[in-house]
Amino acid sequence: MAGREQHGDGGHRRRVVLFSLPFHGHLNPMLKLAALLRARGLAVTVLHTCFNAPDPARHHPELAFVPIHETLPGEATSPDSDILRKLLALNAACEAPFRAALASLLLRGGGRQDVACAVVDGQCYAAMRAAGELGVPALALRTDSAAAFRNMLAWPRLRDAGYVPIKGKQAKSNLFFPPHWILDLGVHELAANVPAEEQLDEPVPGLEPLRVRDLIRVDGRDTDEHCSFVASVAGAVRASVSGIVINTFEAIEAAELAKIQRELSLPAFAVGPLHLLLGRTPPAEQSLHEPDRGCLAWLDARPPRSVLYVSLGSLARVDRGAFEEMAWGLAGSGVPFLWVVQPGSEAGDEAPPLPDGFEEEVRDRGEIVKWAPQREVLAHAAIGVFWTHCGWNSTLESICEGVPMLVQPCFADQMVTARYVTHKWGVGLEVGEEVVERGMVAKAVREAMAGDGGARMRERAHRLQMQASAAATSSAMDGLVRFILSL
Repeated sequence: MAGREQHGDGGHRRRVVLFSLPFHGHLNPMLKLAALLRARGLAVTVLHTCFNAPDPARHHPELAFVPIHETLPGEATSPDSDILRKLLALNAACEAPFRAALASLLLRGGGRQDVACAVVDGQCYAAMRAAGELGVPALALRTDSAAAFRNMLAWPRLRDAGYVPIKGKQAKSNLFFPPHWILDLGVHELAANVPAEEQLDEPVPGLEPLRVRDLIRVDGRDTDEHCSFVASVAGAVRASVSGIVINTFEAIEAAELAKIQRELSLPAFAVGPLHLLLGRTPPAEQSLHEPDRGCLAWLDARPPRSVLYVSLGSLARVDRGAFEEMAWGLAGSGVPFLWVVQPGSEAGDEAPPLPDGFEEEVRDRGEIVKWAPQREVLAHAAIGVFWTHCGWNSTLESICEGVPMLVQPCFADQMVTARYVTHKWGVGLEVGEEVVERGMVAKAVREAMAGDGGARMRERAHRLQMQASAAATSSAMDGLVRFILSL
């Protein structure tokens, strides 16, 4: 099917309209999907915000890029705003301009005969609703895992039944958990007289291997606001969406995908890993920062599997205490490392200073950059382990290169992914649960890099790498295209 034009009833190419939220981890999967759909003969228009807009010159000339001309409040773009506040502000600000831009495309292009569907960011409930109101079938592109999406779908039922939110004793993490967990698969009660710490470690039936502490959360946020956002996403999916598109593959999430399809009575297309499907010449990454390619030369001088790569992504932030514990844990491990310390890595600092004496301590074995070309770094022979926040794109990239992980989830779906990495797929170790401490960091780094546990993780990571490579030659994307043409 690749390379051949696909036609609708009028004999012309059907058009797919895509819209992503303007975050690094959301834009890149959407732009990869755009390239893959275009390669299969569909006409593709990318609607985008003016904030963090993609550069059309870096993409195939047949991809059309159209700004929606939104007006964003400061909380949507400020580095000091947390992710939930950004998502709420973006949904509110983008709904009307997205609707206007899509309506304009329909008017210019001959209406629904031209536009087959809109593929909308799975967190943008406002755009899903707007597409439905205009009579355009919407597909939700989830940029998290199928497991994380299942976790999100469960929250509205719990809220409506009055079981969430409930605060546990751990006020410092602001973790909310239900005394009853109600799912189609069963009922689980957490006894009222069980201490909070034990409740946090209770398994969640139907969502294994998740425990209560692994459920999606955004620490420090108003719980009603959190539940309202999750309910809005789930409600828009159930009311306005014709199918779910997920950047994952069957070999690691077959059971989760099947349960999503049963619960929603909607098709769920596992089209990942998207970056592997694009082969060796993928479109340019949409990045908030210019990568420091000099780190690749530094890696060239290192022995195979000798370097720990550390990056907590583009949105995660840690407090000063955790940042210093990370630094001294790396120093104490004795392991060579490449560490991404970008502006905003530490809460409250534009460019977090390294602890006094740290650079002298690690001068011969540490390389620190503001941003790295991550896919090339993970593919480098010198990389032995990836210390990650467990963002889904980073996790997939690590799996696809056969690199085991140290996990330090920070918020939202990262909690779910970290649990799957460590306890279902067995390709990761925890840096520390809830608290990052230098001694635990050093011990975890040494075990992952050179211990027996690290060797077992590496073997399993290699098997997952082979499965990911096999998925990249599957017909999942062709199935998605056939579905789009049937709408």
